[in-house]
Amino acid sequence: MPTPNYDTSKPVLVTGATGFVAGWLVKRLVEEGFTVHAAVRDPANRDRIAHLAKLAEELPGSVRFFAADLLEDGSYGEAMEGCAVVFHTASPFIASVEDPQRDLVDPALKGTRNVLTSANDTSGVERVVLTSSCVAMFGDTADIAGAPGGIITEDVWNTSSSLDHQPYAYSKTLAERAAWEMAGAQDRWKLVAINPAFIMGPSVSGTSTSESHNIIRQFGDGTLKSGLPPFEIGMVDVRDVAEAHMRAGFIDTAEGRNIVFGEVVSFLDLGKTLKAEFGDPWPIPTKSMPKWLVWLIGPMVSKELTRPMIAKNMGHSWRADNSKSKRELGMEYGPVKVAVTEMFQQMIDTGALKAG
Repeated sequence: MPTPNYDTSKPVLVTGATGFVAGWLVKRLVEEGFTVHAAVRDPANRDRIAHLAKLAEELPGSVRFFAADLLEDGSYGEAMEGCAVVFHTASPFIASVEDPQRDLVDPALKGTRNVLTSANDTSGVERVVLTSSCVAMFGDTADIAGAPGGIITEDVWNTSSSLDHQPYAYSKTLAERAAWEMAGAQDRWKLVAINPAFIMGPSVSGTSTSESHNIIRQFGDGTLKSGLPPFEIGMVDVRDVAEAHMRAGFIDTAEGRNIVFGEVVSFLDLGKTLKAEFGDPWPIPTKSMPKWLVWLIGPMVSKELTRPMIAKNMGHSWRADNSKSKRELGMEYGPVKVAVTEMFQQMIDTGALKAG
């Protein structure tokens, strides 16, 4: 099994350090004794960064905060100074947006170019680890059937998404393609991409605006009580995603794209798992809704549930190959059940979910 080389003599940069994945990544880095340069939009907002500062107090490493903005050219330069490894995790993951170009594509694409331009300008940078996504490989679940052998691998790229259809997937695809283009235009630093499936689990901060949390919340707040859409997807514990980043950053032979997921899970599986664990008083659904009914009422329930989206994602099989991450990063994946139940419990504990 490949072994990471945790050389803590130089600081490392984490962009979007208050994010869902980034919180666990910062924790792992500080556990190993690294000095983390945490790039955030507003270091003066103590409430937003308190959980990261607490990690630095309790663990061997340290955290320094830097102000940076994805859309502000050069704003990562100061935070990157002295860093050998850059983890670019910052990118919005939200389904409901008013302007996909402004809210998704610009932060993802321009932000990636901004960070990598700073990497080009910072002589000490040796490696950049990019948080991409499996949706940079496919836009709709129906696309997977057209992949070689009906399974997604690191060789496959998303060609079906656009600003008007699956704009989040489109933003991640554009950003990763731009990253590989910039990496290929130089030979000083190495790019490694982590492509997670749907990420589950509790957050380090106790709160999150990630779309993952929005979906799990709907299992407990009654939104889905009429039935679950016939939808399945690869899922992975957020702590495994953070570990994949660590290994991508510090295993010398790590390279290319890396699909990261533990299990293929349906919404029905999630409902049954949560019902068995929490039961009443939560209105957790445990029955499926027929695809034709989702197609009929979906657009009335949510503007994201367009009929093309339903047709191309509901009732289709999700298949991907995570063997490269196991072989080259040494990944071992924990059960999604644990991640989902801890996520739901954290929402109860923090008051994000309240019993009816």
